[in-house]
Amino acid sequence: MTPNDIAAKLAGLATKYHAGDVTLLAGRLLLSLIFLHEGATLATHFDAAAKAMAALGVGLPLFVATVALQLGAGLSIATGLLTRLGAIGLGLFCLATAMLFHTNFASQNELLHFEKDLAIAGGMFVLAAVGAGRFSLDRLVALYLHKRQRDKEMAAALLAVENHMWVGEVKLPI
Repeated sequence: MTPNDIAAKLAGLATKYHAGDVTLLAGRLLLSLIFLHEGATLATHFDAAAKAMAALGVGLPLFVATVALQLGAGLSIATGLLTRLGAIGLGLFCLATAMLFHTNFASQNELLHFEKDLAIAGGMFVLAAVGAGRFSLDRLVALYLHKRQRDKEMAAALLAVENHMWVGEVKLPI
């Protein structure tokens, strides 16, 4: 077997077993984990977290919106429901966080957080571009809506046929 034959066989197996979709699922779960964890931590320690954010100049409404975004968009990405929207929201959030809170590049820790936020934002934008994949609620919703549309079209076609099948007063069985 030549290397090209092996590569072709591996590509066929990857397609057969939906390796790309499994990879998207794993990536979605890994990306969402940091936001779900942080959002849950902020929500469970709400008073202390709100005070700490206020010390950084973040008011209560923005703090509540941050917790809601982290939990809502994190769940969106994890479940694959409205994935592109959640990914864009969290990608923009990461860019804003990097630009507003991690700009002291003299500190190695701040630089690391800045780079981490940029990397996560990049991953979110890639996810927004490719979508959630086969193993997602987005796909189930799309399949359901497609089936409903087919059912409506079938019902309309049957009604049209039925309305045109009258001969005198006798309806022909179809």
